[in-house]
Amino acid sequence: MVLRNTPGAGQSSDFDALMVCAVIVTYGPDPVLLRKVVASVASQVGHVVVFDNGSRAVDVAGLLAGQQRVSVVPSVLNVGLGAALNRACERARQMGFQHVLLMDQDSVLAGGMVRTLGTALVDLQQAGHVAAVGPQFRDARSGELAPFVRFGFPLNRKLRGGAGQRISCDFLITSGSLIPVAALERIGPMDEALFIDNLDMDWCFRAKRAGFSLHGICDAQMAHSIGEELRASWVKQDGVIVHKPFRLYFIMRNRVLLYRRRYTPRVWIAQDVPRLVLKFVGNALFLPQRWQRLVFMCRGLRDGLLGRGGGLPG
Repeated sequence: MVLRNTPGAGQSSDFDALMVCAVIVTYGPDPVLLRKVVASVASQVGHVVVFDNGSRAVDVAGLLAGQQRVSVVPSVLNVGLGAALNRACERARQMGFQHVLLMDQDSVLAGGMVRTLGTALVDLQQAGHVAAVGPQFRDARSGELAPFVRFGFPLNRKLRGGAGQRISCDFLITSGSLIPVAALERIGPMDEALFIDNLDMDWCFRAKRAGFSLHGICDAQMAHSIGEELRASWVKQDGVIVHKPFRLYFIMRNRVLLYRRRYTPRVWIAQDVPRLVLKFVGNALFLPQRWQRLVFMCRGLRDGLLGRGGGLPG
């Protein structure tokens, strides 16, 4: 079954939200929005670890100074999203927390989101190993409710569900994912070689291959934005996501790297390759800075074929 209803009123949860450490990675954040993000999560968890990934224009430590149950881990350099998440999760584990809640710097949680996720997690664990549960989010710009995804060919199956439903899925975005520390230890950390894009995809692939399940919890809500810009399009009613030119290097490279990995589902590769081709053509022909986009994409494809990881080459 894809959809499951929440437990009845008579059932209880052993979930303790104070044993959750939220992990937020920042890089040049909007100060006002970051304060809002931290405020939305700090009251729902035991502690918040903010890993600042080499921000220069914003003093993240100073911005969050004095906030209870919030600690900032500064990094002089941008070590990449994967390494930042891993270092912050290591800190949470050292502090004795049982769960980590991964968050982006622009994700604002609805009230009670963490407890809703945790209650669902405890219940779902009765049926087997659960890698993560995640909320249903609305795009902060368009207001569009994002679906949960099950891979298929020629198209993925997109499931939005409804109140009280839990959706078994093949992928959860990083932000908002509630992960048991025990599951993280068994599945492994984020792949730091990917640096930024497709980290969540890779981790979910490994989780599923290891026999863990992933679930989207419709009653858990969050506001979040994917990509740097949302443009109107006749192709998609809710618009298309546009990234900065340099991000296309990682998107192209990391996609190819995932195609090469044995644990990557073949069905996902089969339906993702055409999407990669469309993204290449769309960025090269129809968006501003076409030449820059083309150069970054070609470099990314080349390095993916060569098996190269890490940050952006100089």
